[in-house]
Amino acid sequence: MPFPLDAFRGIFPAALTMFDRQNDVDEKTTAEHWDWLIEQGVDGLVIAGTSGEFIALEKEERIRLFRLAKDVVRGRVPVIYGSGHYSTKLTIQLCETAQDAGADGLIVILPYYQRPPKPAVMEHFRRIRRSIDVPVMLYNNPGNSACAQLTPQEIVELASEDVIHMVKSTVGSVEPIHDLRYLSANRVAIFYGSFLAAYEGVLAGADGWISGILNVVPRAAKAMYEACVIQNDAQAGFRIWREILPIIHLYTYQQVGPVSDLAIYRSMLKIWGRPGGYSRDPFFPLNGEQERALERLLEQSGWLAPEGPLHGRR
Repeated sequence: MPFPLDAFRGIFPAALTMFDRQNDVDEKTTAEHWDWLIEQGVDGLVIAGTSGEFIALEKEERIRLFRLAKDVVRGRVPVIYGSGHYSTKLTIQLCETAQDAGADGLIVILPYYQRPPKPAVMEHFRRIRRSIDVPVMLYNNPGNSACAQLTPQEIVELASEDVIHMVKSTVGSVEPIHDLRYLSANRVAIFYGSFLAAYEGVLAGADGWISGILNVVPRAAKAMYEACVIQNDAQAGFRIWREILPIIHLYTYQQVGPVSDLAIYRSMLKIWGRPGGYSRDPFFPLNGEQERALERLLEQSGWLAPEGPLHGRR
């Protein structure tokens, strides 16, 4: 039987994994950050996703994060565990472990790097589903995985077979959101998965937003989502979206230099007096000059505090 999906709606940060200066997982700082995100009012968390640097984690480290999430979240919000791998066998093992650790859902990336043919990708997900009994989110991210993107029709085919139940659409365009909403007849929970056009994605029919940027704009994003979806006030939602844009531009226009988006988010947290931790090399932190430039830009845009400018949310 299809799973109930009502819990999978709204703002789900792709939560950061915190590392220390020696590149080891820092469970204490990670737990503090996840707890803070929940206090900010997010609707759920994605653990060990792209912004959680799953690609830099050993299998045992991912399992540690799965277990940590259960202890930290304590049922306050639904949690989706990142349990994808290139290998079908290893993905199934991670999914089974995540299910045992109490995952509310699993997010499974397209099999990456080796570019398996489309029929093999479809079979990959079918075999995963036969091994577990929690909702599966297809992480449709062709840009990072180098795998062929599944079309809305193929996603609906898998949904009709009870293979996948949710999708994170990580492309710049919102066109797949339109098509999925139309073709799926609400059988699939649809999440916009980029930070480039989340406002348009929500208006196109996305049930929620998953992104790394939500580590630093959770309250503004929640206000934008509620304005558009709950209050049916697209104009108010757009005002809030324009407040989020300066944070997006920090990375898309490389305003503090050639740095990763995660390094920006970590330095923002530190500027706010929050623990930001480190990424695992080669995602290096901002240097002193870059951090000073970031602080100036945050001051100009009203983001020197985690509440943001607050225009349109009073």
